[in-house]
Amino acid sequence: MPHFPVNHPARPLYRVLSGLIGVYILVFGVWGIAETIGNPLFDRSSTWALGLRTNLAFSLASVVFGVVLIIGASRRTNLGHYMNLTAGVVFLVTSILMMSVLQTEANFLNFSMSTVVVSMLFGLILLGTGLYDKVGPPEHAAAELENRKHPVADVHRR
Repeated sequence: MPHFPVNHPARPLYRVLSGLIGVYILVFGVWGIAETIGNPLFDRSSTWALGLRTNLAFSLASVVFGVVLIIGASRRTNLGHYMNLTAGVVFLVTSILMMSVLQTEANFLNFSMSTVVVSMLFGLILLGTGLYDKVGPPEHAAAELENRKHPVADVHRR
């Protein structure tokens, strides 16, 4: 059974961090749409937006993901926790899959190596923020604190 800290003190910082990633992805998507508006959906041209190569399909997906991340970061419930965990895994899996087809015709999102690196970095950050922004009642946080102060745990800290 995985253990997620409940009501972590740095939770607001993690929400801001995931919100900033969401804003960047949203701005990237809007900028990419503006740059690729006349091109085919899965075009493989050399169109760049905010330092990342893109096409219309990737830009549209970025707008959707940016809005989802901003909504998740703005909620003070466990919705953001689950959204960040899911988005982190999606970004990591997408970056690995797109890196494996980088120099082939299967690169339908027009990724470059810089896009892979940024997607992997965002995935790791979102996964980390998702691990520490779980919300629970104060009783759960107090029980977690008591578990940390258990005598058996103190023996292992020396």
